[in-house]
Parts: sequence; C-alpha cells; structure tokens
Amino acid sequence: MKLSFVVVFAFILPLIRAQVPHWGPCPEPAVQPAFNLKQFMGRWFEIAKLPAQFEKGRCIETNFTLTTDNSIRVVSSEKLKGELRKIEGTGVIEDMKNPAKLGISYSYVLPYSPYWILSTDYVNSALVYSCTDILRLFHVDFAWILGRTRTLPDATVEKAMNTFAKNNIDVSRMIPSKQQGCDKTL
Repeated sequence: MKLSFVVVFAFILPLIRAQVPHWGPCPEPAVQPAFNLKQFMGRWFEIAKLPAQFEKGRCIETNFTLTTDNSIRVVSSEKLKGELRKIEGTGVIEDMKNPAKLGISYSYVLPYSPYWILSTDYVNSALVYSCTDILRLFHVDFAWILGRTRTLPDATVEKAMNTFAKNNIDVSRMIPSKQQGCDKTL
C-alpha cells in the first residue's frame, strides 16, 4: 500500500508543481446555460489565468474549430523566448445534455481534461475552468479569463473574478496574461 502511494505521488508531483493543490474534491461550478458550441468557435486570447506549468510564454491564444457536431480542433499558441510555439489538440462535448462541459486533450495517450465554460457572451469574453481530483483527497485546478481581443475592460475582469469566487474557485493567485507587443512579427 505504501509503495503504491509513493508511486502515485511521484507521478502526480510534476503535474502539480506549478499549481497549488487544494484539499477535497473539485468544486462543481455552474456552467453556461444553453451553451452554443458553434458560437464559441474561433479565436480567443488569454486575458488572465491561474498559473499553469504548461503556459510559460506570452501572447497566449487558442483557436477552436468545429470538425464534427461534437468534435473540435484546438490550436493553442504562445511566444516563448522569441519563438512562436503551437500545440494542437482535440476537444469533445463530454455530455450532450450539458454541452458547456467540454474535454480537451493535447495527446493521444492522455485522457481528456475538463474544460468547462462557466460563462460567455460569445463576442467579448469567456470564463473557463478545469479541475482534476487526485484520489478525492485534493484537487488541482486551472481557470482562465478569455477575450475575443487581447484586452478586456477592468470591469469585465472584475466581474469574471467574482463569478469564479461565487463558484468556490480560489482565484487569489490569478495573474494577468502578457498580451503586449503580440502583433509584431518575431
């Protein structure tokens, strides 16, 4: 038993290094009612985020393209050390009764990670949440404020932070994303 716990912990530790684990299972936030996947498609810029080990650059954006009724091509990019880096993945609607609960994977060998749309107006901003339970003892979560433009009004960001907080999502460590100088060529 001890050995299995050590093996599991050794596997999980690198995944949570940049994140702060929280005790207990993931919260169950309300998601966008009557979510329209087609309207959500397109280019979204990262405005703010909970720190994530896999996002180290600036000018982070994601482009969503519908490939079938419930399958999505996901291309995320960032500028890191003067280089444009892209990664392509697949998104799916995990529950057709609740289409705002997407799953996204950037690897054929890893399972889909939750990618829940908590709120969006489709034309200005979106709030996204992802959380993974670890043995129901603690959880690791990610949260993003996205915009159709590289900046959003302060009032929109403040409203987004309040929405996360009302859903028991700790955003005290949320940081603004670096979107300055992004339209210049490398």
